[in-house]
Amino acid sequence: MSVRSALPARQSRPRRSRSLALRTPRPQRRFPLPPLSARERSSTPLPASDDRRALRRDLRRRRRTLSQHDQRRASMALIRRLMRLAPLRRARHVALYLPENGEIDPTPLVAWLHRRGKQVYLPVLRPLVENRLWFVHWRFDTRMVLNRFRITEPDLRQSGDRIRRIAPWALDVVLMPLVGFDAQGHRLGMGGGFYDRTFAFASRPDGPRPALIGVAHHCQQVERLPHQPWDVNLDLIVSDRQTLTPATHNA
Repeated sequence: MSVRSALPARQSRPRRSRSLALRTPRPQRRFPLPPLSARERSSTPLPASDDRRALRRDLRRRRRTLSQHDQRRASMALIRRLMRLAPLRRARHVALYLPENGEIDPTPLVAWLHRRGKQVYLPVLRPLVENRLWFVHWRFDTRMVLNRFRITEPDLRQSGDRIRRIAPWALDVVLMPLVGFDAQGHRLGMGGGFYDRTFAFASRPDGPRPALIGVAHHCQQVERLPHQPWDVNLDLIVSDRQTLTPATHNA
């Protein structure tokens, strides 16, 4: 009898549940990269604007190098700007996101929205349909899971009113995370086209549509981004330092 056959069978470990109970927004992940100084962030050369993959990599690195203190300060500066926006003050149904990978954090806005009777929604990867999103009503006690990209989203297996969905066109305001942006209102996303496909209807002249507001750190702004025909246009861009009304929606 061989030594291998004499060994006891390996016990399989029980799988841990992927369900998460979120009572507070997910904390930012910590990265070992040292923060750049303001001069370094402004002087670091960017890749050619038509190289979107390299540009995404560089801009994600820039926001990851922000310290936790700078992240919190930027988030609160963003929230103060958002609270002054007329579309947000009028809105009843607002979609935002949970920050990942150094994204600027919009979740401190939730308490302000709830005090004013507004409903808050989070994006969920749409089942069976590639590269499109659903929007699900979110509270701090909503059960959460990790999707295939390891991003936290509401668990669609919940029952009752905890899993209320809303059609994208019925939202009043959508806060969209940006990888990059320019003063013309062009945006750079993660590359999957989820928001572009979900809100493709927003380019039509008739019918209801939400106000699409891109949010980002100021260090994610570049001089000019290439614009593709399928890129959804933004109504506003808000960073921790400025509020931009796009100069044009045409490349």
